[in-house]
Amino acid sequence: MQDGFDFLGFHIKWKRKRGTGKWYVSTFIADKPVREFKRKIRSLTHRKNQHEFGTLLYRINQIQRGWANYFKHAVAKHTFNRLRAFVWWRVVNCVMYRYRLTWTAFRRRFKGPYGWRALALDDVQLFDISAVAVSRYRWRGSRIPSPWPVKIATKTA
Repeated sequence: MQDGFDFLGFHIKWKRKRGTGKWYVSTFIADKPVREFKRKIRSLTHRKNQHEFGTLLYRINQIQRGWANYFKHAVAKHTFNRLRAFVWWRVVNCVMYRYRLTWTAFRRRFKGPYGWRALALDDVQLFDISAVAVSRYRWRGSRIPSPWPVKIATKTA
């Protein structure tokens, strides 16, 4: 278990909690799903693609939302931040190539006085995968539904 194993896209590993001597099972995102995610984004944002930006961003958002909802129960915040930067740069390079923009012209269009504006093209805004809340190891205790109905004993006189 210390080496870990991959199961359904997750890498399950036995790790010691920092600062204590306690050991816990942690679930991470395996390497293969990250590679497949990047492969899909690369195929959509190829520099010479002919898709309209609205449909392109819509499809990228679908992929990101589905991927984030599946992996939001793992140790995934760092991975989500890296993937957000990867997707952003792929879309930026695609836009700069198609509109023949320099970096200065692109920055002038998409950067405001308070930082970068959300990347929106054809009224479709790029989804921020790093904004997805990671909820690991929820305690559900008494809220887990039981398949057996509870019978209440009643007294009959």
